[in-house]
Amino acid sequence: MTTITANDPANDWDLLITDANIATMDCSIAAPYGAIENAALAIRKGVIVWLGKQADLPKFDVLATPMLSVKGQWLTPGLIDCHTHLVFAGSRAEEFEQRLQGVSYEQIAAQGGGIASTVSATRAADQEALFVLAKDRLNALYSEGVTTVEIKSGYGLDCKNEVKILEVARLLGENHPVDVKTTFLGAHALPSEYKGRSDEYIDLVCNDMLEQVVAGNLADAVDVFCENVGFSNEQTRRVFNAAKKHNLPVKCHAEQLSNQQGAQLVAEFNGLSADHIEHLDEAGVKAMATAGTVAVLLPGAFYFLRETKQPPIELLKQYQVPIAISTDFNPGTSPLCSLQLMMNMGCTLFRLTPEETLAGVTRNAAKALGLTDRGVLKVGMRADIAHWKISHPAQLSYQFGVNKLLNLWILGRLN
Repeated sequence: MTTITANDPANDWDLLITDANIATMDCSIAAPYGAIENAALAIRKGVIVWLGKQADLPKFDVLATPMLSVKGQWLTPGLIDCHTHLVFAGSRAEEFEQRLQGVSYEQIAAQGGGIASTVSATRAADQEALFVLAKDRLNALYSEGVTTVEIKSGYGLDCKNEVKILEVARLLGENHPVDVKTTFLGAHALPSEYKGRSDEYIDLVCNDMLEQVVAGNLADAVDVFCENVGFSNEQTRRVFNAAKKHNLPVKCHAEQLSNQQGAQLVAEFNGLSADHIEHLDEAGVKAMATAGTVAVLLPGAFYFLRETKQPPIELLKQYQVPIAISTDFNPGTSPLCSLQLMMNMGCTLFRLTPEETLAGVTRNAAKALGLTDRGVLKVGMRADIAHWKISHPAQLSYQFGVNKLLNLWILGRLN
C-alpha cells in the first residue's frame, strides 16, 4: 500500500471531505477518541492520503478535486463486527419461548432442538437459500456503519456442509460492499452422528475438513469452542496444531461457561483472539497480554443467556489487553444483529466507556481479525469511513434505535 503524505505534490485526490470532526481512534493522538476537530480528509484510490486540521491543507486544485462538506459532523472508522455466525438456516424462536416457560435446554436438546436443529436446517438448505438469508443479516449490519465482518462456519459439522457455509460467506464478500473475513469453526459442537466419539470427530476436523477448506481457500482463520460442553483443551490443541501446519491463525471461544484454560492455549499459539471469556482468570489475562491476543467481549450472548458472571474487565485493562466488542450474531444465544446495540450493552452491562466501546468495534476489532489496514483513520489506511449525524462520538454508544449514519465509504467508494 502506498502512503502519500501532505507534501506529495501529486495530490490528484478522488475526494476531499471538509468541515469535519474526526474520531480517528489513533492512539498516537492524545485527545479522547484520537479526535481532530475542524479537520479535513483526502482519499485517493481507496486509501486515506491526507488527514489533519483543515487550516493545514496543502495547495490543491479546487476546480478538479471533488469535495464534500460534512458541516461539522463526525467521521469515524467504518465499524468492524469481528465475531459472527451469519450463515445459517432455521429459527429457534420457539425454543426461546419454551425456555421462558421453564423447559430446560437438556429437554429441548432431547427433542432435537438446540444447535442440532440449526445444523439440520442448515444442512437442508442450499447455497442460494443460505446466501439470501445471510445477505439480509449483512445488510442490517451494513446499514449501521459496518464495513468489515467476520463470518464463521460451524452449523454444518460435516465436510460437505462446512465447506458450503464457507463458500456462501466468500460469495457474500464478492457480492456485497462489506468486506467479509471467514473463519472455519468445524469444532463448534459434536454432531449427533458422532455422539460418544468426539476424538474421532476432531480427527475429521483436523484432516478431511481442514484440508478441503484450505484447498478451496475458504478460511482466513480457525476457531474452536473450548468448553466443557464443547471440546477439551487437548482437542483444541489438536485443531490449533492442524491450523498451524496450514499457516492459518487461530482464535478461540474460551471461558464462556467455565475455565478450561482456552485463553492461555490460544495465547500459546499467538492466536488472534479469545472470545466470550466470562470465566477468564488472571493467568489467562497475563498470557493474552504477553501474546498480544485480543479479548472479544460478546454482550449480546451475556444478555440473551441472562448470565451474571462478568468478564474480568478490570484485569484486562490492568494488563492492557485490547478489548473488542462484537455481536456474536447466531440463532441460539445472540440473535441480535446490531453492532450499535452491542456498543450500548458494552457500556451498560460491562461498564466500558463510550470511547472504549468505539475502540472495540474499530481499532481493536481490526486487531482481533489480524487486520492492520483499517480500524483507524490515518494516512495509508483503507478509506473505510462512517459519517454520522452526531454532536459527539459518545452518542454512538448512548442511543440505540435511531440510526445516525449519513454516509458510508468502503475503500473510498460511497455506498
